[in-house]
Amino acid sequence: MKETTKMSRAVSQLEHIYNNLNTDFFSGALPIPIITVQSKPGTYGHCTAAKVWQRKDGGAYELNIAAEVLNYPIEETLDTMLHEMVHLYCRENGIKEVSRGGKYHNGKFKAVAEAHGLTCVPCGQYGWNTTPNDGLVEYALSKNWSEIKIGRSSLPPFIRTGATGGAAQAGANTAPGGKRPSSTRKLICPKCGQSVRATKTVNILCGDCLLKMLEV
Repeated sequence: MKETTKMSRAVSQLEHIYNNLNTDFFSGALPIPIITVQSKPGTYGHCTAAKVWQRKDGGAYELNIAAEVLNYPIEETLDTMLHEMVHLYCRENGIKEVSRGGKYHNGKFKAVAEAHGLTCVPCGQYGWNTTPNDGLVEYALSKNWSEIKIGRSSLPPFIRTGATGGAAQAGANTAPGGKRPSSTRKLICPKCGQSVRATKTVNILCGDCLLKMLEV
């Protein structure tokens, strides 16, 4: 996959990721939202509580990935995207998965999230939060997806938002701490530049050049 270093390509990659996750984790049942990249200091993203975008085929939800975490490890992107898709699923199916102004993720959120490939951990005043797991790493590897290479500089995020109340946003996903190290490793052939990804340290040769691939 080409390195994603342009915003237009980044949004296109996020749309591609959404469509695949919708098919593989939600049987294609979710509507197609407008995917945006906006600055959300201290958060990972949001999904609106209502269809705030208008288009010819009717309204659409907004699903945002925060610009500050756009270049995080790919499993972080998948976790954030799936987290927001859980909120979208709940809104489409009349499930009240958040409370306290949309910031507290209750047991219903946990149940839906875990039924759709996510791992939940308790997170104090925010209820249940999701965290990247090995299954998401393996999924990214199976799709040959890599990290987006652009991101907005800011303080480390402390909350994953599903949104925060009202028509604009609703449902917060919390995650203390900053950027996690990637769970995957990238190896490149020093001659032709072909690359592969792995979840552990490996010793492999490029099949074309017969040279040892180097971890970067």
